Amino acid sequence: MKAECAESCGFCTPPPMLTAADDPLLGPERVVLSIHYGENKYGEVVLGFYPSVAPVTVAHILQLVRLGGYNTNEIFRVDKGFVAQVQGVDGGRRAPMSKGLRAVAKQTVRDEFSSTLQHKRGVLSMGKFEEPHTGTSSFSMLLGDAPSLDGKYTIFGRVVAGDHVLSQLEQLETRREGIFVKPKERVEVVSAVLMHASDGGGLELHECEDQKTEL
Repeated sequence: MKAECAESCGFCTPPPMLTAADDPLLGPERVVLSIHYGENKYGEVVLGFYPSVAPVTVAHILQLVRLGGYNTNEIFRVDKGFVAQVQGVDGGRRAPMSKGLRAVAKQTVRDEFSSTLQHKRGVLSMGKFEEPHTGTSSFSMLLGDAPSLDGKYTIFGRVVAGDHVLSQLEQLETRREGIFVKPKERVEVVSAVLMHASDGGGLELHECEDQKTEL
């Protein structure tokens, strides 16, 4: 994206993918989310993870990805300047859940707070209820700085590529439903594919046979 572009214009070249050289907390795993809005493919958002900061949360999210948990799921909340939130796998998927996925999706993970990380744009933050240790599978991609979330929600990674896609989502028409700001039409996560960051800065497909969803 060019420096003069305040928002994604859809034509500028996105910045290169962040690597461990840019952020030493990043582990080797990456998850590529393919995002569609209606009939339109908005693009891909690549997630990186902080296993040294939030090992339990990262392991849980990656297990859900391996089981195909986020395939056919949705981004049910798009609150401009705040969060784009992925629905829990037991509530947003169009595809049925296998017995194994259902068991993992019911598991809760403990809070893993960091005193050095802040909720800023691009951060991945685990969703939960008000009670401690109630995160399951919903998570948010921050669309702006949110210091009020620090010490309350687990930061477990960041968006390493695809911020321009998040900017496009922020331009969607929305409606308010209670405390949530939701897109008027479904924003679908068509697939979530587990990859590994290569030494050359690219991505390699993770060798896993479980990343399948039967429709």
